[in-house]
Amino acid sequence: MVTDAHTVQREIRSKADKGRGLSADRSALHHATRLVHRVCCLAGPTDFIDEVRAENRTLRTAINRHDTPALFDWLMAGLSYQGVSDRVASGYMDEHGRASWHEVETALANKPSCPKLQSYWNFQGCGYHKTSRTCSEPDHIDHCPLPTHDLRNGRLNQTAYSLYLFIRDIAGNDPVRWIQGQLASAAGTFDVNQMRSALVDPLRHVYGVSDKVLSMALSVLLVAAPRTMRHWVKIGYSMIAIDTLVHNFLVRTGILRRFDADHPYGVACYRAGGCVDIVQIVAEKIDARQFNLRFPKAFPRFVQHAIWRYCAENGLDVCNGNRINDNARCDNVYCQVRGMCDRTALRKAMRPVTK
Repeated sequence: MVTDAHTVQREIRSKADKGRGLSADRSALHHATRLVHRVCCLAGPTDFIDEVRAENRTLRTAINRHDTPALFDWLMAGLSYQGVSDRVASGYMDEHGRASWHEVETALANKPSCPKLQSYWNFQGCGYHKTSRTCSEPDHIDHCPLPTHDLRNGRLNQTAYSLYLFIRDIAGNDPVRWIQGQLASAAGTFDVNQMRSALVDPLRHVYGVSDKVLSMALSVLLVAAPRTMRHWVKIGYSMIAIDTLVHNFLVRTGILRRFDADHPYGVACYRAGGCVDIVQIVAEKIDARQFNLRFPKAFPRFVQHAIWRYCAENGLDVCNGNRINDNARCDNVYCQVRGMCDRTALRKAMRPVTK
């Protein structure tokens, strides 16, 4: 039996979608693609790549120079934007500063007695709590360097030391070389998902790092890299960060329900068949070159950002809790995707099913 190339490709894509845990219903994908494509037309910034690169020239210099202290400081600033608004996080750092590479390096060079600070692997279970000034090794806290950093909460203090120890003990004090090695180890598979996982999976174990903030930080880092680092840029384009705006959009529009993928916001967004996989498969159906010829054909980060920008108050401010009563179907007659949207009531969709 002769099988044409298009049939083979369809079978490969079908197997990939099932591996993601997604519904095989073609109508669900058609609905999502049609709706999200319209959102990209309305809210997708055509200068997305140029803007990221222009705003991060100093980061690119740090990558070129393998400047580990500068990269650590940049990452810590980015990882501080979790749990609160950007305005609150930025204001606190402006007033109180942040933990820098050189401060942590100096603190650990003084050989603190706490066994948790001996290595990255030992640090697990530190348990430092800023308000109560407690931890899992109370006999050592009087001489512990973590409380000397006036960060917004104790979780960030733990993140700073966990990240430092990861870079020192796992990445050999050179995160640029480590990233290159991780991408090279998976490059032979020609699978973007595996290459992305080679970076994200180890970093997930850095204390206090959420998938959302990690994906956002890595996306900027990789896209801002020198263009000669092709694997970096390619994987940066594939990074998808799911916040509540993007998740709620997928709920309200009926995309999650149609994929039989309803779930609460959080870690489930990053599991097989969750929000990330849905945005990924939809992005593969949208040729981003129609928005800018220099874009890659499949551009998941652009698609996710367009959804976020369509919803965000400082974007187009259309699909969010300020505009929509979460207890009822959306009644915004000015929304330009209204005719395609299922207008699912958010609270009703999130309500647990009882038998």
